[in-house]
Amino acid sequence: MFKIKVLYSDRIDKYIANNIPEISRNDIQKLISEGAIFVNDIKINKNKYLLKIDDEITIIKLIDKQTNLIEQNIKIDIVYENENYLIINKPSGMVVHPAPGHRENTLANALIYHFKNNLSNVNGLLRMGIVHRIDKDTSGLLLIAKNNETHNYFASLLKNHEIKRTYYAICDGEIENKIINLDLPIGRDPKNRQRFAVSFLNSKNAYTTVEPLKYLMINNQEKTLVKCILKTGRTHQIRVHLAYIKHPIYGDPIYNKKIDDFNQRLCAKELDFIDKDGKNMHFEIDYPNVMLNEINNESK
Repeated sequence: MFKIKVLYSDRIDKYIANNIPEISRNDIQKLISEGAIFVNDIKINKNKYLLKIDDEITIIKLIDKQTNLIEQNIKIDIVYENENYLIINKPSGMVVHPAPGHRENTLANALIYHFKNNLSNVNGLLRMGIVHRIDKDTSGLLLIAKNNETHNYFASLLKNHEIKRTYYAICDGEIENKIINLDLPIGRDPKNRQRFAVSFLNSKNAYTTVEPLKYLMINNQEKTLVKCILKTGRTHQIRVHLAYIKHPIYGDPIYNKKIDDFNQRLCAKELDFIDKDGKNMHFEIDYPNVMLNEINNESK
């Protein structure tokens, strides 16, 4: 189950499809017919129901478009594991869960092979255990829940911004040596549904702290290694924010220029939270080799 705060008036099927790209209009109509969608705790039975600003949509189930998730023996880099959850290091190039065009070789395919039914199913059969996601070409740390109680606990932490996610990126240009707080709302780019953009219409608040760490010279071009801390977790948030301030991530094929198959130099390198037992947990990984070589060998 998850909730959506309505930011603008629209038909309910169009609004959900525009804001949750994984759910199609047909899916939404099916969910409405099954009594699985509520607005302000009232069950909705019409696809044309007109939403108002500040309404709250509740969806009590998801449609699994492929119920037979293929088990695949794909190696998983497990950073930490206990009886309730594990922390994995996802490589660049791996899709987190199945989607159109990516039905196999995803993290979800690997998880179901290695852990069978010992994963939470809060987010449906295609996302078993997966608490949050990162982009295909972003590497780094992800939380995986082994049971629904743990999953719901972590979901609550995420909602209340109590999981600290620290990313490191190499971006174009030389950023002035000071901390930058970017409070810029993000919405889907109306000209290209594959992109997101800073927008003050039909958008969601997004907050990123950017701290320059090191200046680099790569292929005779100035770059900056930056640390980014997310307060919110919008799709492509760091990529959009850095592009907006004219320092797009090096190698980003969508918001900058594709350099190679590694694509954007962006790593979810650190993760901090308090677990269910009250323990302060901190996890940190090394940079992927492509970024590590550029950082070590291209310093100014």
